[in-house]
Amino acid sequence: MSGVKYKRVLLKLSGEALAGNKKAGIDEKTVGDICDKIKEIVEMGVEVGIVVGAGNFWRGRYGPEMQRVTADYMGMLATAMNGLALQDALEARGIFTRVQTAIEMREIAEPYIQRKAEKHLNKGRVVIFACGTGHPYFTTDTAAVLRATEISADIILLGKAIDGVYSADPKLDPKAEKYAQISYMEVLEKDLKVMDSTATAMCRDNHMPLLVFGIEDPENIVRAVKGEKIGTIVS
Repeated sequence: MSGVKYKRVLLKLSGEALAGNKKAGIDEKTVGDICDKIKEIVEMGVEVGIVVGAGNFWRGRYGPEMQRVTADYMGMLATAMNGLALQDALEARGIFTRVQTAIEMREIAEPYIQRKAEKHLNKGRVVIFACGTGHPYFTTDTAAVLRATEISADIILLGKAIDGVYSADPKLDPKAEKYAQISYMEVLEKDLKVMDSTATAMCRDNHMPLLVFGIEDPENIVRAVKGEKIGTIVS
């Protein structure tokens, strides 16, 4: 564990992060680059849980007649596809991995059981938590906070398309200020789009620190667990 700041982390990846420049679906090279860095931190002694989104396959509804519940369940299934892709890439690199799903699908993954996840992590296995919370109306951001709290992670590492938390969308406002550190209360009061408000409030209430960083350079995963000054710390 020499040179590592965090012993156990929850890595939250957006589905879009797996698509790379393709913008949709799964880009093999991008997934491979991310998994190379996950392997690196595992070999450094870090225990890793992962929650992955579904935006590369599914986002929202395809028509006004679709119910929100139906759309959310479809998104959960898409996270399972992403979880299996990550598992396959990690195991190709010699990293023992388990996918646990909040919706039971025993033929392809384990059902989520907190004690079993804890056992896997203690043995150095990467655990990928798929299907969100298993309930509609909750995002994968909320699932990430829930799982991070349940496994007693030291921090949530939130890999995003932008390299931190800004006062406004830096793509739209060139004067947007990047924060090195900010509190959850400020995030909620200023309505900054770090995570959805439910996830943000859960982090605040459970005293779970969050590091928001750019995933475009997967090396940031390694920098994050070493405690290097990247992105934005929310606490």
